[in-house]
Amino acid sequence: MGKRVLRPGGRELTRRMLEQLDIQPRDAVVEFAPGLGVTARMTLSRNPASYTAIERDEAAAAQVRSYLTGPNQRCHLGNAERTGLDDQSATVVYGEAMLTMQGAEQKRKIVAEAFRLLKPGGRYGIHELGFTPDDLPRDIQEDISREMSRNIHVGARPLALREWRELLTGAGFQIQAEAVVPMHLLEPRRLIRDEGWLSALRFVFNVLRRPQARKRVLSMRRMFRKHYRHLTAVSFVAVRP
Repeated sequence: MGKRVLRPGGRELTRRMLEQLDIQPRDAVVEFAPGLGVTARMTLSRNPASYTAIERDEAAAAQVRSYLTGPNQRCHLGNAERTGLDDQSATVVYGEAMLTMQGAEQKRKIVAEAFRLLKPGGRYGIHELGFTPDDLPRDIQEDISREMSRNIHVGARPLALREWRELLTGAGFQIQAEAVVPMHLLEPRRLIRDEGWLSALRFVFNVLRRPQARKRVLSMRRMFRKHYRHLTAVSFVAVRP
């Protein structure tokens, strides 16, 4: 449909995460699942010493490679659980909107892989979907996850903010920064902020002229609005000691 920014907290939370990661020209950066590459371009504008993307989808990897221009910029086909990269070869690792789609064991493996890749003092950033409040009953969490999975046609398994913290600290990380914003992925104001007026209008036009897409997008928005009290977008930046 032409929507480019698909992260739960939009560009706003991505920018906060990148600010907290504080990527410098000396950094070796690894990005898990760059997707359409919106964040990758923001990272490359900071001129890190190297940038490596790990993308399992071949079409997405080809798109990422199309705007990699430097000798130390590359995109590998692979899995974030097993990147094949060397131990302690990165100073910054991040991934967005991908842990939420994984089961509990896959989440742990991906976070452990980030820990393995980072040098001591290296930073790990995530931007994901969370449940709130922390004491939200498990049965309500499971009901929302099932409804969300049916709507977006992909398994969705958010965690409570406390559980995201525990996932990171359980892998050995120390949490350095945290930020939350409302989950307004399909709301008009967020669309305009994320996409710009022209691209937002193009997205709306594409949705309106395709009945099946319109039905699906409206169903997703109704679901997000129904559960807005219990859904939030969250970013963490953690450090390997």
